[in-house]
Amino acid sequence: MRIKTSMPLAIAERIVDGALAAGRAETMHPLTVVVLNAGGHIVASKSEDGSGILRFDVARGKAWGALGMGMSSRLLRDRLSERPVFQNALAAASDGRFVPVPGGVLVHDDEGNTIGAIGISGDTSEKDEYCAIQGARAAGLACEPAEPDPDWRGA
Repeated sequence: MRIKTSMPLAIAERIVDGALAAGRAETMHPLTVVVLNAGGHIVASKSEDGSGILRFDVARGKAWGALGMGMSSRLLRDRLSERPVFQNALAAASDGRFVPVPGGVLVHDDEGNTIGAIGISGDTSEKDEYCAIQGARAAGLACEPAEPDPDWRGA
């Protein structure tokens, strides 16, 4: 049987390792990274020693929300900040897997197709997003957002 995989394991592993390396280079708190394929299934994840037990669920929720709504979790936060009822509805519809804060980025192939999402939790949301973007870059992939928040270091 031949199946086209949206997010091959080897690429997901490069994303995870690149994201964790970016976090270590910036001396961030312990991170948890989750990579989902286009269908929302976990392809790879790692939690650094000392990462809290909720970090996996938060990271998955950032990636899942971005993938489910078709935009980065930073953009979700910005668009929904004054719509708490809709945020609550999305959280309920997703069985609590919707986390609309920075740290969830969409991953695109070289043709611009969304092939999955990255979610990271462990430091500030802006720093988590920075590491997700660096993970995509480490794997040679484009992502949305393409650039981290300009103030990510001060966050």
